[in-house]
Amino acid sequence: MEQYEPDRLSPAQVAAMRRSLRNGRAALTRRSLLRAGTGGALAVGALGTLSACGIPAAKNTAGVSSEDHSAKEKEIAFSNWTEYMDVDDSGKHHPSLDAFTKRTGIKVKYTQDINDNVEFFGKIKPQLAAGQATGRDLICVTDWLAARLIRFGWVQKLDPANLPHAFMNLSPQFRSPDWDPGRAYSYPWQGISTVIAYNKKALDGEEVKSVSDMLDNPKLKGRIGFLSEMRDSIGMTLLDMGKDPATFSDDDYDAAIARLQKAVDQGQIRRFTGNDYTSDLTKGDLAACIAWAGDVVQLKADTPDVDFVIPDSGYMTSTDNLLIPNKARHKTNAERLIDYYYEPKPAAELAAYINYVCPVDGVKAELAKIDEDAANNPLIIPDAAMAAKSHAFRSLAQKEETAYEEKFAKLTGA
Repeated sequence: MEQYEPDRLSPAQVAAMRRSLRNGRAALTRRSLLRAGTGGALAVGALGTLSACGIPAAKNTAGVSSEDHSAKEKEIAFSNWTEYMDVDDSGKHHPSLDAFTKRTGIKVKYTQDINDNVEFFGKIKPQLAAGQATGRDLICVTDWLAARLIRFGWVQKLDPANLPHAFMNLSPQFRSPDWDPGRAYSYPWQGISTVIAYNKKALDGEEVKSVSDMLDNPKLKGRIGFLSEMRDSIGMTLLDMGKDPATFSDDDYDAAIARLQKAVDQGQIRRFTGNDYTSDLTKGDLAACIAWAGDVVQLKADTPDVDFVIPDSGYMTSTDNLLIPNKARHKTNAERLIDYYYEPKPAAELAAYINYVCPVDGVKAELAKIDEDAANNPLIIPDAAMAAKSHAFRSLAQKEETAYEEKFAKLTGA
């Protein structure tokens, strides 16, 4: 395992994280603007903790666990993002979690205390680096942070014997990320797809089916948007250039930057945005933009002129992932909860509420019983053709990430 050392963030990386907190994917929930919540200020403060020198170097904690008390203590402490779980009309109960408890007798202490990956890493890092318990049995973090925790040896290897449904039902497109081959340490909670969204009225008869259409059509000058998240905008551009985001080189990255820079210089790109593109798109100020599928599901329901397209070159996908930290007190119970959400019925209940990409194969029939439109929406249940076009951004070494974020910050003017 990679030895942990306190992170030294470049100014560009700090700027990128601030953008993410201010208006990135974390800043808009499926139902409201609560996902960032009050965590923005906390998370900005947490940036300082990432480069602080007061955290001791990690002990050799790879695979460290405390005694598993699952058999005697029927409980789990689960940390998740705000509004990332189904709720009843009262807003006080989570039906799928309640059903799990009724079936197993395991009570779930469900805490919505993840507002941003950076902030949450700042919360749990001191304990993990010192080989201590975090007080959590299960956490949900985005793939780049999941990769970091695995590299540092701060999460436990999962027991396949406790995950029969997860092993059987995990969608092929999520089975083997480069940061966790074979999903030895993690399972996806939800997928996050990046697509092209457009406003049919604002296009006024023009056609947008690719990134090239967005960048090269002079009739769309000043009405094109890209995301302020580097992996999404660069990843979609690389795909359009015939490059694989999973294997690209430094030269490929520089070529993608140059292509976008040309569009900026020519005024083709209106701006780089976070979730605030949703307002511009619905009003028609943006004719087309790179967008997150979870937002598009909601926008389409509210604005008939908004639609999306999956380019022939493919689209970007990332994941939020379930992991069990070192020293978790109830590992087996946590694995049982992971496995529960890979059963079609609970997975369907979750997908019907949050509208992100469901990573569970075989869920469509169950989801159709709840919401037929959702079951037939490829942004929630990708068909085979769409799944085949899914691509992930490769893991980056610290030096690469620093260099890439600096170049992207210069491009976006951050």
